[in-house]
Amino acid sequence: MMKRLWLLIPLAVCLPAAGFAGEAVSLVPRGVVELFTSQGCSSCPKADQAFSSLATDPSIVALSFHVDYWNYLGWKDTLSSEQNTRRQYEYAAAFGRSNVYTPQAVLNGRMHVKGGELADANAQLKTLSSDRQGLDVPVKVVRDDDCLDIDIGEGQGSANVVIAYFSRERQVRIEKGENAGKTITYRNVVQSVETIGMWDGKAIRLTLPLDVMNRNGHEGAAILVQSEKGKGVLGPIRGAALVPDIGT
Repeated sequence: MMKRLWLLIPLAVCLPAAGFAGEAVSLVPRGVVELFTSQGCSSCPKADQAFSSLATDPSIVALSFHVDYWNYLGWKDTLSSEQNTRRQYEYAAAFGRSNVYTPQAVLNGRMHVKGGELADANAQLKTLSSDRQGLDVPVKVVRDDDCLDIDIGEGQGSANVVIAYFSRERQVRIEKGENAGKTITYRNVVQSVETIGMWDGKAIRLTLPLDVMNRNGHEGAAILVQSEKGKGVLGPIRGAALVPDIGT
């Protein structure tokens, strides 16, 4: 039997609203691609461009994380955050690495590749799926009236259910540093990642009020069902889905 969990958020109520009931994401994504990048990294623009094509592919959950550890090079990345840097270090711990680099892409939370290899992401995701390292937990997101229903199916193991809020497109003119003079368009720029529930292998439904989700001007979001290998060590992403537009 599916368990239904209501997230208790103050002053948030789900009320009927015409025109949105039943709007769902039914496409099962091929995989999740996370790009760790920086406006102060001379090797990153090429990876950012390759990532843009992935971000427009509805069959891939593509998320861009701007890190802050290159900000001392003369230009502070306007989209960077310490949270994004911490996420990359949590992957480094999972991969047995003591250092991080940009551009770096993480696929399904299971492997990392250089950002220059993003053009081969589809083939790499296909290989992961063939090796049983794909997305094996079904996730369905339905925009129902003023709420978002997140259905997570059955499977083995346990994981956190997280939501990654992102800006769909940001164009930045870089004035200083290694990319001075360039204007770069960034896609699916993650603004924050929040844990919204736990999954223990049984089917559950989480419900989020839309007014809370778009209160901070978020344009898009993705749901990730992601395990942990230990404290501060990220594990494989078991399931994922893009959220229907939340800013309207």
